[in-house]
Amino acid sequence: MKRQEISLKQAIDFHGHLGPYLVLGLLMGDYALKKLKARAHFGLEVKVWGVNDKPQSCLVDGLQLSTGCTYGKGNIRKYNGRFIKAGFLNCDTNKSIGLALREKIIEKLSLVCDNQASEKFARELFRMRVEDIFIAKNIV
Repeated sequence: MKRQEISLKQAIDFHGHLGPYLVLGLLMGDYALKKLKARAHFGLEVKVWGVNDKPQSCLVDGLQLSTGCTYGKGNIRKYNGRFIKAGFLNCDTNKSIGLALREKIIEKLSLVCDNQASEKFARELFRMRVEDIFIAKNIV
């Protein structure tokens, strides 16, 4: 399933609720697939840091949904880290990209204090330009 075909409703149906970390995972995975021109499901490997605890761990569901990478296939891995970041590898070309959250997004996440604010910010993120959310490093 291509990312542009994934609606917030489909993401909620998969994950169970709407929150900013789910949306961040969707956008992060989609951006990496496009930038690397990678095949979803089997053409990409994902490493993600800083998502061991809830609600940050919800980002992993967004990554799985947008990229097709899953724990069952072993092409997504989670690591300890203080900050949220992800590395993506195109398995066919060996090109890679790293993505991290911009400081202003981290600040806004820290202000989310209840479910209503969480859903509102998630919808706001879904409409934002990806370049305003993430810092991209090293497409090599």
